[in-house]
Amino acid sequence: MRYLMMTRPSTTAPDERMYAEMGAFIEELTASGVLLATGGLGPEEIRVVSSGEEVTVTDGPFTETKESVVGFALVEARSREEAVEVARRFRRIVGDGESVIREVLTP
Repeated sequence: MRYLMMTRPSTTAPDERMYAEMGAFIEELTASGVLLATGGLGPEEIRVVSSGEEVTVTDGPFTETKESVVGFALVEARSREEAVEVARRFRRIVGDGESVIREVLTP
């Protein structure tokens, strides 16, 4: 099963220890085939809305800063519990904050 893990912004400033632990964590997950993709997201948003034949494009941002998503990881896990454990390990490295996990539905 694939899961999309999204991270909201935090007030914890990264330091050298965090970068080293995160690098080792990413290498481990990549080598094991769990981590499929990861990245940070820029602050700009573009909203595309369709209604009938009309498509409207609006530049953002649209959400409160604390509600936005600043990073993501796409993981392949054997179970929901495994995905939650990956997220727990991530939160222990980066400190206080919030992450959201959503299963990626495939046909």
